[in-house]
Amino acid sequence: MARLELYGAARCPYTQDMREWLEWNRREFQEYDVEADLEARRRMRALDESLRRVPVLVEDGKVVQIGWLGRGCPIE
Repeated sequence: MARLELYGAARCPYTQDMREWLEWNRREFQEYDVEADLEARRRMRALDESLRRVPVLVEDGKVVQIGWLGRGCPIE
């Protein structure tokens, strides 16, 4: 099964929505809070320097979704 990573922020309701959707679909994933974990933010930006919104869903090292239903929260 593909390895999933969810990059988000605790304050972002769309991160919570994506997390709940992944859990509902019984998908295993690793979650990172890019506001609290600077190393996670660096890893996320290494995938694509233009990433300035969360949530970001990564599958096997490739960005597969940015935002939730067209919405996201800005990060610095």
